[in-house]
Amino acid sequence: MTSSPTGTPQNHNGLPSPGLDRNSWTEDLRSSIDQSFNQTLARLKELVAIPGIAWPSFDRAPLERSAEVVAELLRGVGLGNVQILGCDKPDGTPGGPAVVAQRPAADGKPTILLYAHHDVQPAGDQSLWETEPFTAVEKDGRLYGRGAADDKAGIMAHLAAYAAVTEVLGNSLGLGVTFFFEGEEEAGSPTFRSFLEANRELLRADVIVVADSSNWKVGVPALTTSLRGLVDGTIEVQVLDHAVHSGMYGGPVLDAPTLLSRLIATLHDEEGNVAIEGLVARDTATVDLSEEDYRADASVLDGVRLAGSGSIASRLWTKPALSIIGFDAPSVDAASNTLLPRARAKFSLRLAPGQVPDEAMEAVRRHVEANAPFGAKVTFTPGESGNPFLTDTSSPAASLAMWALGEAWGVKAVETGIGGSIPFIADLTELYPDVQILVTGVEDPDSRAHSANESLHLGDFRKAILAEALLLARINDQGLQDRFHGGPRA
Repeated sequence: MTSSPTGTPQNHNGLPSPGLDRNSWTEDLRSSIDQSFNQTLARLKELVAIPGIAWPSFDRAPLERSAEVVAELLRGVGLGNVQILGCDKPDGTPGGPAVVAQRPAADGKPTILLYAHHDVQPAGDQSLWETEPFTAVEKDGRLYGRGAADDKAGIMAHLAAYAAVTEVLGNSLGLGVTFFFEGEEEAGSPTFRSFLEANRELLRADVIVVADSSNWKVGVPALTTSLRGLVDGTIEVQVLDHAVHSGMYGGPVLDAPTLLSRLIATLHDEEGNVAIEGLVARDTATVDLSEEDYRADASVLDGVRLAGSGSIASRLWTKPALSIIGFDAPSVDAASNTLLPRARAKFSLRLAPGQVPDEAMEAVRRHVEANAPFGAKVTFTPGESGNPFLTDTSSPAASLAMWALGEAWGVKAVETGIGGSIPFIADLTELYPDVQILVTGVEDPDSRAHSANESLHLGDFRKAILAEALLLARINDQGLQDRFHGGPRA
């Protein structure tokens, strides 16, 4: 905490500190978090050891064990109303077990919902790991292991922040707190919407903190203020009724993989920008990523020219990005001298904030049908879709979050976008239109979530806990439920 020339308390963002002056809070909360950090880390290591994977092809027992351990951790911070809940998928199989716990709000106090997920990605090729995936290992200030960052650290950040606030504030804590730890996020949250609808009142809150994102870099915190949406689907090209001998018939007609390749080439212009008309694209990122940092983070090979125009951050956050993520054609080892009659590709299109997914899907359809090469038969099949997300950065919750991040790290927090998507946030905003959603996280560009050697920076993890504790304390102190966007909860 610093002071302006006039003596007004100011924070590390250069703005007046919100609410009443509580200079001691930061140090009191920091001391509480530091004293329990070894225990927090031990609990995180225990969670990493549980390979809870929600994919149907994996054993469900570890996933259920993961939910049970998380439920015990919630009871360990003094919560008595802890439930393991779930909804069935459309095929009747059970969805991932979610863990929910509540501390009711006192009169006049808002409720904040703290979200994270306890399921993880599969380990993948274990030969690429330098440590055992499900054995947490500390090395050079980082904790390695599957889920160490994504997103079991999010669970422990919520729990450790809450424990610190309850210790420091004691009976003055009237803020309502709901914990919602999902158990199927890495499998695409197939029952998330039905779960929300079945538990709508149980999960109702004024503010939701989604701890499943990343900071700008080690030592610099960030509030994720935008997420790209997503549409995907398949494009099939057919030119023959059946395969024919390439020597006897090749020449007058081009094979389907060649024509599909020509069609795919029309999806980008010469600079590498998405060339589909009707898509939202803006060069509006407020911070930028250097080409050197991007190349290092994305492991771009030397000599490969970057695609697109505008700032790299805008290309990642506020412009569309289209990738071909699957291609059906015979393998090289099984190839024969035939003209292939059909070929199929799957596309994944990330959408800029402000883009309506249905309109984007239709734009892709129009484009591929209008650019059918050599009159080939083109079949477009739409797939999944998810809405983009844009935070109201002028909201009280966002302002408090930026203050708390700056206070905890000691440097100004930045607003960033994420090129990826979190589709369930659209469900949250639809069912709770007046809620303020804050997307935070404990990851950094070196965390390698979903990849081999996933890791968590322990110094920033400690600061993330402090930032959330400060956020909880300030919202509790101000008690400004009627000032939250949309007014008091219904």
